[in-house]
Amino acid sequence: MGTHVIEAGFPANSDAELEAVRDIARSTETTVAGLARVVESDVEAAIEAEVDMIHVFASTSDVQIEDSMHSNREEVKERSVAAIEQAKQSDAEVMFSPMDATRTDRDYLADVLSAIDEVDVDWVNIPDTTGVASPSRFADLIGFVGEHTDARIDVHTHDDFGMATANAIAGIEAGADQAQVSINGIGERAGNAAYEEVVMAAESIYGADTGIDTTRISEIAAIIEEKSGVPIPPNKPIVGENAFSHESGIHAAGVIENADTFEPGIMTPEMVGAQRAIVLGKHTGSHAVRDHLEEAGYAPTDEEVREVTERVKNRAAEKHTITVEDLHRIAAKVGVDRAESTEVHA
Repeated sequence: MGTHVIEAGFPANSDAELEAVRDIARSTETTVAGLARVVESDVEAAIEAEVDMIHVFASTSDVQIEDSMHSNREEVKERSVAAIEQAKQSDAEVMFSPMDATRTDRDYLADVLSAIDEVDVDWVNIPDTTGVASPSRFADLIGFVGEHTDARIDVHTHDDFGMATANAIAGIEAGADQAQVSINGIGERAGNAAYEEVVMAAESIYGADTGIDTTRISEIAAIIEEKSGVPIPPNKPIVGENAFSHESGIHAAGVIENADTFEPGIMTPEMVGAQRAIVLGKHTGSHAVRDHLEEAGYAPTDEEVREVTERVKNRAAEKHTITVEDLHRIAAKVGVDRAESTEVHA
């Protein structure tokens, strides 16, 4: 699809994961990244995995330094520099993440950025590890980081408050070159910025050419849903079942006339490999009912359309959606005739 970087895993986690990351690195022309803590054996495992990018990370917020790394500020900075120097001995690009950057003291963050700049780190990733940023605050942080590093900037956002995609886009607006995303937004806790949302926002709202083949977004979302066992919510933006579905009579009538009336216009279902749907429910109007009846091979009169619409609404009040079978049963009860020229094939 033209994805720029695949962060394939954490090679030091196990022999099986190291082998999997190496297999992926050998199997694609896309840049493959491997994670590593600021630990010598972690970096060595990433080098052994033959990745194109080594992504080393260390906690920089005081709460994580003290209660996760059980360390101190100076030691974290020294270990970070040492890990980058070790990774730079390979042919891989090197990225460094000051983990929990959004809760890190800015003076200390600037100190760490200066130290890793001195050893020529290629990328600095700024993670909103606990999802506490807002778009304006995150943009301000990225601007601050840009003033304290010559490295390219990457962003990593979490969705604890539902702002991961907005924060990722705000980071790019503020000067970041890249955003870390996850298909269907799958990630720790409430998840990460969703691949499909960030790509389509960049492409459709900002007119950017990401180089991504967006027509395969629905396909890859379905694959990830199946392989991960994590279902896509129906109302999930871009890839949810309802993303391009219309039930309300006003909406459906407008979309039947011109899809731009109640869709963004700058993003169509075809752009992401999806299909538009006019669904029947308790808010359905006569336009949608007529469309469904004619598509099913009926030739309803105006009076029959009104009668079927009323019955559809009543039926939908008892259950959330109306199936094709429900529509056929209602049409039969109302006595709607089949169109003479329509052949129905089983």
